[in-house]
Amino acid sequence: MPNRLAQSASLYLRKHADNPIDWWPWCEAAIATARRENKPIFLSIGYSSCHWCTVMEGEAFSDGAIAAFLNDNFVPIKVDREERPDIDSIYMQTLQLMIGQGGWPLNTFLLPDSLVPFYGGTYFGMTPMYGRPGFLQVLARLREMYDTEIEKLRSVEADLKTALLRGDEDASSVQSLGDAVDPTDRRMADRVILARGLAIAAKITAPHGRAPSFPSLPYALTALRGLRFEADRELDRAVEREVDPYRVCNQRAIDLCRGGIYDHVGGGFHRYTVDATWTVPHFEKMLYDNGLALEFLTELWRAGGREPVFETAIAGTVEWLQREMTDPAGFFYASQDADNFTTPIVAEPDEGAFYVWSWDELTAALTPTEFAGLQQRFSITPDGNFEGQNVLQRHDTGHLSAVVRTALDKLFALRYGLDRQACDRYEPARNNHEAKTQPRSGRIPPVTDTKAIVSWNALTISGLAKAAAVFHRESYLDLARGAADFILQHQRLGGRLQRVSYDGKSATIAQAEDYAYLIKALIDLHQACQTLAPGEAIAQTYLDAATALQTEFDTYLWDHDRGGYYNTDDRADLIIRERSSQDNATPAPNGIAIANLIRLGAITDDSDRFAQADRALAAFASLMRDTPQACPSLIAALDDRLHYAHLRIQPHWAKAYLDRYFPSTSVTATFDLPTDIAGIVCYDLTCQEPSHRLDQVFEQIQARLDR
Repeated sequence: MPNRLAQSASLYLRKHADNPIDWWPWCEAAIATARRENKPIFLSIGYSSCHWCTVMEGEAFSDGAIAAFLNDNFVPIKVDREERPDIDSIYMQTLQLMIGQGGWPLNTFLLPDSLVPFYGGTYFGMTPMYGRPGFLQVLARLREMYDTEIEKLRSVEADLKTALLRGDEDASSVQSLGDAVDPTDRRMADRVILARGLAIAAKITAPHGRAPSFPSLPYALTALRGLRFEADRELDRAVEREVDPYRVCNQRAIDLCRGGIYDHVGGGFHRYTVDATWTVPHFEKMLYDNGLALEFLTELWRAGGREPVFETAIAGTVEWLQREMTDPAGFFYASQDADNFTTPIVAEPDEGAFYVWSWDELTAALTPTEFAGLQQRFSITPDGNFEGQNVLQRHDTGHLSAVVRTALDKLFALRYGLDRQACDRYEPARNNHEAKTQPRSGRIPPVTDTKAIVSWNALTISGLAKAAAVFHRESYLDLARGAADFILQHQRLGGRLQRVSYDGKSATIAQAEDYAYLIKALIDLHQACQTLAPGEAIAQTYLDAATALQTEFDTYLWDHDRGGYYNTDDRADLIIRERSSQDNATPAPNGIAIANLIRLGAITDDSDRFAQADRALAAFASLMRDTPQACPSLIAALDDRLHYAHLRIQPHWAKAYLDRYFPSTSVTATFDLPTDIAGIVCYDLTCQEPSHRLDQVFEQIQARLDR
């Protein structure tokens, strides 16, 4: 008999609906039950495309003995981290404090009265191995401790809560980032913080030769900004640089676009590779990774990294988004599983089966000329590089020949059962049943989680908008606008932005990352629409939407005491109200939010936005100064505050502006300028002398960025 999760809108929660465990969703009733019955809470957090979450669901959570013990001795609660990143963030922090690492599935045990954990881990195996007890033994020992050693657990509770509060300590007394009185000294101190942050972001982006290999795209985007400071001798004395930011960013892009992490047949990026050589991916595809990859590769292209493989990966990723990840209503789906069924009759899916190729398959599908061409450009061997199969990995960064493109098209048809040119839309499999039963002539696809998450859609809108403007692709812009328009029209309830949409129905109030990323996306659309066909009126519509959303963001989530933004509304079921300032696979909401304030202030001539940004930067000053490796997005926001410039330019010159890498700048294309004026550069609430030539405009912007 299905449990309570059967009625959930979340695909991840529904995957556990047939477990014998008496699962609760996170709710007041579950917490009240634990307190009334004096049972510890077993909290399990994951997401639909998580491979090891799927493994644990099929093993421990489907086991009758484990279910019986859990049901009798704990109150088991399941959380979809993509629905509730606020819950996930808090308990991931506590897990890292307890065991020094984290990951998903995140399994932790809470004291029912305080909701503070006393023990936690990630994947728990069924049987003892490598000196670790099996899951049932863990459960029995923890229940025994709860009954007989509660004071010991209370001490863990106190230590964890103190550590959490310390991590979000009051920084409102900080008056400047440099703690200097003289403005000149303060600016220099702030620039040293910036230079250190940029240098560390470049060092983290650089190849390390360790497994697993993550894209680390928030770091790469920030590291790219360090290009212009290489000749600053004063800063060179203050900051010891270890790597060249352009070289490491270019190498990271090559790793991404040549490696097995990129799907060379169908397009799109997998989440990470399990090895150090970017060969074998963890096969799930997440929307947020692909949005950030589009933005990073586009910005690198503007900065001069113009390898053909970069443009190929951008185009392939956009095609994948349009074909497999775009709902007819316009929004983007959340993710695709790492696993898929190989036949309709097998009980369990295989990891990566949709994406890999055997030697025999390749030789049978391709002509000798095509096979030879493919083997020359990609890693293909009889033994393969992943469990006897081949994950395609490129050897070079150049243009692909017509023969190789034909070979890849044949593999596309073999996988999808459709010709690439005829495959405008590939209907997703929304659950395991659909995957097995939908009639298809190609391989059985991974399950697609078709919910719309505002923050992830926004990252993708930003990537598409920037790629559209730089590569002059109106089709990219149309895709971005379709998602943005859906969110603006359908993701509101009770006057508030909503985080998640299931089949067009909104649910869950938006969090800081939803507001911050969406405001950024709307500003990016405003910038792109000025250089492509939609024009000034449509651009203004997106700017107005960004301004209105910023007001809503300030109303509900601004921290009036310290500055910066809380993750969520004040909720009784959260043990702390966090302000996320540290980056992970996605940027920290506060870093993006501060950059938005600066951009809006410059574009709309609103000095109050700059003052608000200063207050927020001061709130995180100690983090940037002492732990810059944790907060590349805040470092990028500091760069914006120190160097931001706004350009008013003749519309016919706007595309030339986009061909240059000018971080910390925005543009307004306007016909209001006299015909003999190419553009006017403004910053610090003043404008420079009008320029009659485009090269003079660019010199003024560069001079501002070099200050």
